[in-house]
Amino acid sequence: MSETILIVEDQPRVVLLIKQVLKAVGYRTITAANGNDAIEQVALEQPDLVVLDILMPHGPDGYQVCARIREFSDVPVIMLTAKAQDSEILRGFDVGADDYLTKPFNAKELVARIRAVLKRSRQLSGAETALLTCGEIEIDTARRTVKVAGTAVHLSRTEYALLHQLAQHKNRVMTHQELLHAVWGPEYTDDVDYLRAYIRHLRQKLEANPAEPCTILTSQGVGYMLSCPES
Repeated sequence: MSETILIVEDQPRVVLLIKQVLKAVGYRTITAANGNDAIEQVALEQPDLVVLDILMPHGPDGYQVCARIREFSDVPVIMLTAKAQDSEILRGFDVGADDYLTKPFNAKELVARIRAVLKRSRQLSGAETALLTCGEIEIDTARRTVKVAGTAVHLSRTEYALLHQLAQHKNRVMTHQELLHAVWGPEYTDDVDYLRAYIRHLRQKLEANPAEPCTILTSQGVGYMLSCPES
């Protein structure tokens, strides 16, 4: 059975374009023209992924919809934004978005991002049972939960995948390309600015002083390392 994608967009022309692209590669699509309908569709239809426009003129906007969805569902969410400003991207991460795509976008990029997010979702669903630790950071891979000094920290699916990848190779510098390929897929290996945005936001959630990180360290021009005390 093909995977179901919920398209949340108020512009009929954009909806039609996305539907045509996704149906052409084998996805089943359902649609919602406003935020309230989107929340209801997620609850009733349980789609495999949501493509969610941020700006909707009627009812809750994309940020509010994503936050509401996260109260009852772990469905992957890709947000559509007209401007890829850091403030918008970080706000999307805060409410639980897994990825973002800047308008206008081409069909190839949309399909690549959907496939990459769905792949991460499947990999995390089948993750091995283990407890990974790094100082005060504790990662429960069975429940996909993270604690810092005993306090639960909410991470989006993508943030969790990035931290999990770093934790599996703790105390070793992973190159930008290694991380992008492992977490997002081969289509993303040149998107270093994209990786930097996620690292910056991950530090805000995990580091005591994100401006002077001591756990997620930068190897200038090379990549990042999760620095953990040796047991």
